[in-house]
Amino acid sequence: MEILYEDNHLIGVSKTCNEIVQGDKTGDIPLSEQLKEWLKAKYNKPGNVFVGVVHRLDRPVSGIVLFAKTSKALSRMNELFRTGEVKKTYWAIVKNRPPKEEGVLENWLVRNEKQNKSYAYDTEKPHSKKAILHYKLLAQSENYYLLEIDLKTGRHHQIRVQLAKMGSPIRGDLKYGYDRSNKNGGISLHARQVAFVHPVSKQPIELIAPLPDEPLWGCFKS
Repeated sequence: MEILYEDNHLIGVSKTCNEIVQGDKTGDIPLSEQLKEWLKAKYNKPGNVFVGVVHRLDRPVSGIVLFAKTSKALSRMNELFRTGEVKKTYWAIVKNRPPKEEGVLENWLVRNEKQNKSYAYDTEKPHSKKAILHYKLLAQSENYYLLEIDLKTGRHHQIRVQLAKMGSPIRGDLKYGYDRSNKNGGISLHARQVAFVHPVSKQPIELIAPLPDEPLWGCFKS
C-alpha cells in the first residue's frame, strides 16, 4: 500500500484500480483489512485494530481513499462528507470532447441495484436523487481529453453516468457506453484530491494521489 497521509486519527491510502475498499462477494481482501494488518505490524499492536471506512471508490477507480483510525474521527468525517464540507476532485480521461470546455451537469439519477448501475435523467423521476458536478477540460492528447471534476454530490456511479449522459463516457467504462475495456481492467477515473478541515486538529488538510503508472496518464502528467 502507498500511504499518502497518517496521523493519530486519519490515514489516506492511494488505491489502485484493482483493489476494493470494503469486502464484497468476490472474497478478495479489501483495503480496510490490509490496513488493519499494516497498522498492527507497524505499531506492534497485540489486539484488534480499528479502521473505519470514511468513503468509498468503485473497484475500477483509482486514487485517494480516507480511513479513520478512531471512532471519533470516523463519525466526524462522516458528518463532513454528509454536509458537503469535503472537496473531492477527480480526473477522468474521455475520448469524446465535451460540448463545452467547462460546465455544470445536473441530472436526476435512478439506481438499479440488480444491475449495479445508475441511469441519468434531465427531470425528476420516482426514487431519483439529484446529482451535481462541475467539469473542466484540462488538456488533450491526439485521441483523448482530460477532464477535472469537482463533485458536488456523492451518488452511485455519479461521475460515470453523468459524463456518459453528456456524451463523453470514461475510457474503459463498458458499463456506461465506452466501446472497449482497459488492459488493466479498470477505468480511467482517478480520485485526484481531497481537501477538508481536520475534524480533530481543525487544520486544513489537502491530499493528492499520484497518477496511475500508465503511459496515457503519463502523457497528461504535466
